[in-house]
Amino acid sequence: MKVCIAEKPSVARDIAEIIGAKQRKDGYYEGNGYQVTWTFGHFCTLKEPHDYTEQWKFWRLEDLPIIPSSFGIKLINNGGVEKQFKVIEQLVQQCEEVINCGDAGQEGELIQRWVLLKAQCTAPVKRLWISSLTEEAIREGFQKLKDADQYNNLYAAGSARAIGDWLLGMNATRLFTKKFAMGKTVLSIGRVQTPTLAMIVARQKEINAFVSEEYWELKTIYRETEFTATIDRIKILDRAQKGLAYLQEHPFEITSFEKKEGKEGNPRLFDLTALQVEANKKYAYSADDTLKYIQNLYEKKLVTYPRVDTTYLSEDLHPKIAGIMQDMTPYAALTAPILAKPIPKLKTVFDDKKVTDHHAIIPTGVYPANLGLEEKRIYDLVARRFIAAFYPECKISNTTVLGKVGQVEFKVTGKQILEPGWKEVYANDVAPKKEGEEEEKILPVFVVGESGPHTPRIHQGKTSPPKAFTEATLLRAMETAGKQVEDEEMRELLKDNGIGRPSTRANIIETLFRRKYIEKRKKNIFATQTGIDLIDTIQTELLKSPELTGMWERKLRLIEKGEYAMETFKQELIQMVIDLTKEVKTANYKVITIAPDQPAEKEKDKEEKPKKEAKPKEPKKAVVIEEQQCPKCKAHLLKKGNTAYGCANFKVCGFKVPFEVFGKKLTDKQIADLLTKGKTGKIKGWKLTGTESETEGKLILNAAFELAIEQ
Repeated sequence: MKVCIAEKPSVARDIAEIIGAKQRKDGYYEGNGYQVTWTFGHFCTLKEPHDYTEQWKFWRLEDLPIIPSSFGIKLINNGGVEKQFKVIEQLVQQCEEVINCGDAGQEGELIQRWVLLKAQCTAPVKRLWISSLTEEAIREGFQKLKDADQYNNLYAAGSARAIGDWLLGMNATRLFTKKFAMGKTVLSIGRVQTPTLAMIVARQKEINAFVSEEYWELKTIYRETEFTATIDRIKILDRAQKGLAYLQEHPFEITSFEKKEGKEGNPRLFDLTALQVEANKKYAYSADDTLKYIQNLYEKKLVTYPRVDTTYLSEDLHPKIAGIMQDMTPYAALTAPILAKPIPKLKTVFDDKKVTDHHAIIPTGVYPANLGLEEKRIYDLVARRFIAAFYPECKISNTTVLGKVGQVEFKVTGKQILEPGWKEVYANDVAPKKEGEEEEKILPVFVVGESGPHTPRIHQGKTSPPKAFTEATLLRAMETAGKQVEDEEMRELLKDNGIGRPSTRANIIETLFRRKYIEKRKKNIFATQTGIDLIDTIQTELLKSPELTGMWERKLRLIEKGEYAMETFKQELIQMVIDLTKEVKTANYKVITIAPDQPAEKEKDKEEKPKKEAKPKEPKKAVVIEEQQCPKCKAHLLKKGNTAYGCANFKVCGFKVPFEVFGKKLTDKQIADLLTKGKTGKIKGWKLTGTESETEGKLILNAAFELAIEQ
């Protein structure tokens, strides 16, 4: 019997149907020589300090640094996880072969390897590696199963990342908390979250320190075209007025007229970060929400694997492009011009050297039916970008006109679209625009030497502060380790040194929001005073520098390629933690407090304290839902817009509680009872699907962590 392990029940169901394992059992499917079972996200985690020794249970400076002699894993403390793991354990210990059908990425590899390690699997292991969940992709994947050993480097990189985050997070958080914090405040330090916060704080300080200054510019209108003087901005009004008087005494003369034809290159296919950036710009979707929507589209077989950091396709996909486009019937009018000719093998689209485990995000060709508004919008972004990549380039004409009034020189530029090319794909929409790109502005034809009257004026302006980060610009800054890069080719080169990975950046930003280190005002992200104080307290540049963190990220990518040893990376981090601990223990910085409206996160491990006499009980405080744990995987809960509370690890866990269910709006108390006790008290007025009458009962979480009514 061959045992297939998928990462989600829904994926297991699809695989089982395709390979003929159609008999449903308790925790798996069986048939045709296969048993298909599943995890639901992370089943295992690295052991916590107190799992190694009781002494490490308490937060004490003298115990730091905490460095286990070897790192172990354990099952997550969750009834559902433990039950399903027993099923997996029994199956793998009795089978002839295991087929790892986990998510085809670093995180998916780590999840499955840890489960097999914990289950003490001794059977040979194969790997299903696919870029979409369509029936064709799954069948083809099973015909081309890989040896699991081919992905040992991917697993090594995932392990190194997890161990690195543990070493730094556990030690630095305890170190800074016990050294500098007051009361129950926890100063959370992370390998990626801290340099990300440092970038936001640095920008915040630039904004706070900025002093706006007035300036004046000389402008003039000649032949209904406005020209601007090329001299530096004038800082004194009197000088501007004298300049205006001078202009009024002289005619305007054209000194140069230059028109050049050029091209605007097609937008690149989407990687995850680019998709999150575009969705934030166009629809103000958070990075976390965009990841959720594109993941849903992937699981509905509509798009390819989304957690990617390349904008290229592998060359073997070229013959399949026409078939995908033919199947995209809602976009038939746009695909028709492409399908009328052979599909070009463009260097900007196909490049095996730019593709590692997965290619850019593209549609699969499956018809996009029954989608909600958000998923429909994200699918449309992916579909149009895919189509636009194969259209002709946009041809433009750039015009530069120079003139002078007396001795003062003037300039104006214009742009005209000659052939829209790929912009036709966005004819009824807004085409993606690069930073600083000019709108179309058609200028009249001027002749060098012509001269005539003009209408000069003084334009008054104020200098603007640096722009606050939005999620779009923050994601780009994380991708390029803080460098301001607009050129797409240069961005590709910097990706190896970006901080975080495409799949984790959204969660990092959400973590900073949850810990009250940053806040959002409209679309802009600002550091809170707590976040600023935390970064000010961290004097060690290594923890705050995006570039240095990017260097660690590059080493992790080299481990993935087999070009750097995991053990070397681990020893470097251990030495860094030892040096950091020594430095901070002897430091004398300011102490951090948290304002009353910014409560600290709950400490897992409390410092040992002498017992005190019992005090009278205080009145119970209102429950804060975000402080509760996900009952399915024990991660934090987050408020998801105005519709639901969901697991911070939603993309793999999938747990959420809508604000309104079965026709009733839930109170915070009812949601809290559901999360902590697994059920609410009796409630009247439930409206069950398929019935017109109302019913009374308790809202419960069943064994599958789904909502149900217990009458």
